[in-house]
Amino acid sequence: MSTRKLDKYEGRYAARTRVMRSSAMRDLMSLTARPEVISLAGGMPATESFPKDVFDQIAADISMGQRALSLQYGPTEGFDFLKEDIATVMAAEGTMVDPAHVLITTGGQQAIDLVTKTFVDPGDVVLAEGPSYAGALTTFSSYQTDVVHVPMDADGLILEELEAVLDRLTAEGKRAKFLYVVPNFSNPGGTTLSLERRRRLVELAAERDLLIAEDNPYGLLRYEGEALPTLFSLDTAGNVIYLGSFSKIISPGIRTGWMVAPPAILQKVSFGKQATDLCSSPLNQLFVHRFVSSGAWRDYVERLRELYRSRRDAMLASLAEEFPTGSVWTVPQGGFFVWATLPPPLDAGDLFVKALEQNVAFVRGDGFYVDGQGRENMRLSFSGLPEERIQEGIRRLGGVIEDQLELYRAMGM
Repeated sequence: MSTRKLDKYEGRYAARTRVMRSSAMRDLMSLTARPEVISLAGGMPATESFPKDVFDQIAADISMGQRALSLQYGPTEGFDFLKEDIATVMAAEGTMVDPAHVLITTGGQQAIDLVTKTFVDPGDVVLAEGPSYAGALTTFSSYQTDVVHVPMDADGLILEELEAVLDRLTAEGKRAKFLYVVPNFSNPGGTTLSLERRRRLVELAAERDLLIAEDNPYGLLRYEGEALPTLFSLDTAGNVIYLGSFSKIISPGIRTGWMVAPPAILQKVSFGKQATDLCSSPLNQLFVHRFVSSGAWRDYVERLRELYRSRRDAMLASLAEEFPTGSVWTVPQGGFFVWATLPPPLDAGDLFVKALEQNVAFVRGDGFYVDGQGRENMRLSFSGLPEERIQEGIRRLGGVIEDQLELYRAMGM
């Protein structure tokens, strides 16, 4: 009988691989790719709305006039002309930046990875919203961090809870390397950090010398209400690193994001980026540059706002009609997601397989925590589906939930 291990390389892997985790959404990709499945799981932008004529023209222009530049290595920090464009995009949200303080990344995910790589040693504490973006938690785990969640409510991060966590860490002789926060229409919660809390958070960061990584991929996708200042724009002490992405306002396939930070941080981050990919794709950077510098992005983003607002409204109306009494959900002012909380004793994990049997998918809430919280929650995305598919998906999901409740009633629970 063979006694060979199932994985003969087991003894060679780095210790960090033992704590690496896949994100909740990545695990679902193969399941939700089936055409019969209505996926309320993935935060997929509506890339079918991108104007074909504009895409074709940009591609042709690059091929005719900048083919060599697009196919060659580029600077690690990114092209200066794209940094100028990013300053323009950020100004549309009321945030003024020096293009010299911008570094281009291969998507927003790489920006998160580079911040973590630059600041964290194994065992260091990173603070994150609870719930928090699953892709960030995956990154933090891969660097062997100790992630501590800070609770949220309808107005975002609860600052009294943050101060209590900071006090406890100080008493234990520990210091958080940084706080990761998505203040606008958070993933997965759909919540927005209030103006009062934004101002206080920046003050608290100055008082406690706390570094903040502000991730803002959804900020321009606001469907109602007044735009709020970014944490970066409120910060005067150099405590906020801004992370941005074109994935939601152009396309995720373009894999172009950015970071804004003090020069000293950017230099360290640039060293880490050199070791990762040498440079972000020049072809992609040229595509984004032509789209942004032409001004076409403004009308496109406005069309996206109208499209996503309609889809959000369809989901909210369907939830009110199909979900059982006792369920609650967030009402996002923008972004892609609704965060639903089920009445007890329902468990989203128990419902997940039953939902797939009915060809509807969602993301379980515990995928957005590292400590097992969130089992009564589910993340529902409205961005990637037409209204009639959203309505049918929620109808199916409501039926699954009601069937489970009937089972519990029959069991006397």
